[in-house]
Amino acid sequence: MKTVVLGKSGLVATKPSLGCLPLQRCDKDYAVRLIRAAYDGGIRFFDTANAYTDSEEKLGLALHDVRGDIVIATKSQARDRDGVLKHIENSLRMLQTDHIDLFQFHQVPEMPDPNDPEGAYAGALEAKKRGWIGHIGVTSHRVGVIEQCIDSGYFETVQFPFSYISAERDLALAGKAKAANVGYIAMKGLAGGLLTNTRVCHAFMKKYDNVVPIWGVQTLEELQQWLQAAEEDPDLDEEMEAFIAKEREELSGSFCRSCGYCMPCPMGIEIRNCARMNMLLRRSPWQQYMTDEWYAKMHQIENCIGCRSCASKCPYQLDTPNLLKYMLKDYDEFYASHKDLI
Repeated sequence: MKTVVLGKSGLVATKPSLGCLPLQRCDKDYAVRLIRAAYDGGIRFFDTANAYTDSEEKLGLALHDVRGDIVIATKSQARDRDGVLKHIENSLRMLQTDHIDLFQFHQVPEMPDPNDPEGAYAGALEAKKRGWIGHIGVTSHRVGVIEQCIDSGYFETVQFPFSYISAERDLALAGKAKAANVGYIAMKGLAGGLLTNTRVCHAFMKKYDNVVPIWGVQTLEELQQWLQAAEEDPDLDEEMEAFIAKEREELSGSFCRSCGYCMPCPMGIEIRNCARMNMLLRRSPWQQYMTDEWYAKMHQIENCIGCRSCASKCPYQLDTPNLLKYMLKDYDEFYASHKDLI
């Protein structure tokens, strides 16, 4: 299994690594089997988050006895000092460990202020002082925020959506991070489930020697595909390049990164989640989206007045109004076939 040093943190991650968000959809016994199979297959870097319901707990159950052999990264969406400390303390319990190798500020809309004594960064510094965490990173869906975080020198790693349908500015982040000796973690390497060719995805990531992809898997069969790709370790060839070019043409306009630049909507549509509903339904516990509240949120899309303010503000040039209409249709079909299963 190849490894990557995450910049100045010095942490060593396997390439590939495991993204643990989809583990929420697995029952506890199966999740433990899946995580352990990843470990047995050579994976040593595991990325989870406080917000991923029981993902941390499952990781702790599966790997507490081999804690010294692995690197654990987790996250908090808290935006204040006390909230961060509370989340980290809870993560330590769930993960059955006395320290977290990499703590990350989760999905930040702006760079955490390192000079705010009551801010989230102060909480991370206090946790580091207590020995609860080893290194500090950040995740975001906003390319400008990640650029700022890299330039700031305050973060040892960054995490951002990164796949072969990413925009050129997004792809350039890998080189920018490398030049600054900042570790680079690639989330959403499958573009939220839009990409399905494991060998091509692996070969693409191989081009970037400083990038650690955290593949989100929820079945043993999916895991085996990534382990096999790692063993075969294919290079990107002309056939794969042609495939990527075709995929970029067909898919680049379909993937909402949930960056939030499109918000607020004058009609109250919760665009950043509604526009990626097909991913949420298939990559996280779908039951939470079968409620009357979410049904109403999705059907708010019917009130779209076509102002296209969302599309004009989208940094990825998505046709957001039409994307929302597609998501509503997909949601209604999913709702009709799954609502009675709750």
